[in-house]
Amino acid sequence: MPWYTIGIGIAGLAVLLVVLLTAISYYFYNIAIKRNAKDFLSGNPDLAQIQSDGNEAEGPSSLAGAFESAPMVETGAEWVEKQSYETLRITSHDGLRLVGYYLAAKNPTNHIVILAHGYSAQGKDMGIIAKFYYEKLGFNVLMPDDRGHGSSDGNYIGFGWPDRKDYLQWIGKMLEVVGARAQIALHGISMGGATVMMVSGEQLPKQVKVIVEDCGYTSVHDQLRYQLKRIYKLPAFPILSATSLLTRLLAGYRFKEASALTQLEKNKLPTLFIHGSEDTFVPVEMVWRLYEACKADKACYIAEGAGHGLAYATNTPAYEQAVVDFIGRHMRVGQSPA
Repeated sequence: MPWYTIGIGIAGLAVLLVVLLTAISYYFYNIAIKRNAKDFLSGNPDLAQIQSDGNEAEGPSSLAGAFESAPMVETGAEWVEKQSYETLRITSHDGLRLVGYYLAAKNPTNHIVILAHGYSAQGKDMGIIAKFYYEKLGFNVLMPDDRGHGSSDGNYIGFGWPDRKDYLQWIGKMLEVVGARAQIALHGISMGGATVMMVSGEQLPKQVKVIVEDCGYTSVHDQLRYQLKRIYKLPAFPILSATSLLTRLLAGYRFKEASALTQLEKNKLPTLFIHGSEDTFVPVEMVWRLYEACKADKACYIAEGAGHGLAYATNTPAYEQAVVDFIGRHMRVGQSPA
């Protein structure tokens, strides 16, 4: 067989592989990154505990994307709707209209908590945590809809990385609302936990006092690599590298740069780490890597028996006490939880 024929065959095979890898990358981009219904979450055994009454979820909406129990999310969102909240808007550095829901404390205070929600959720789905801060600690509460979520603009999910800059703007917005004497806590769950850790490595105003992260991941690359193997039984290379490149082109970030670990190495803020001992969606091993990366004042609460996003529901008094004890070392808080 002539050498040029072999060369043509090899070139043709290479082109075919590139086309195939590109198609696979678009497939996974559409599943994980593009703003759309996340049907792959339904029936996921790692999320089985959070589907109401142990039944198969009808779709991602029943999970509310936050990976919390469906009854918790529903009750929290309903609670928010019953409050006299204000809808706030900002424009991101790249021109997106972002929406947040602000609930002023019953009694005037300079204490604020900014809550970061989970994947494919929205700010009001953090209502159960908002209720804790509002009713028991007397905080002002801000619940933003991340880009690509809820009522905010955006056609992709940032997994916390581009969102970190949006949260800097929300912090600035809170300083406008409450004033320079504000004392701010950041509290996020799941993707929101990763988000507040990613925020922690940025230049933050002195008014930000403390961070609470609940079941966040080490990096987008680590989390997607874990899920690619666990859900699809596929190796990370070359799929994840190709999808990361596509995400860079379409959404402006790469998976490896979106790292909570790297940001925590720069973090100077006191940080409370929370994780469920039975979390198999964001494996509990990640919290120990995150904890070690943080050189600031820190504490860790492991909720025994809790699956992903279920630390609060599994042992509410212990969760609340862990938060009160830690935040209370750095901010004056209201009454201890009953």
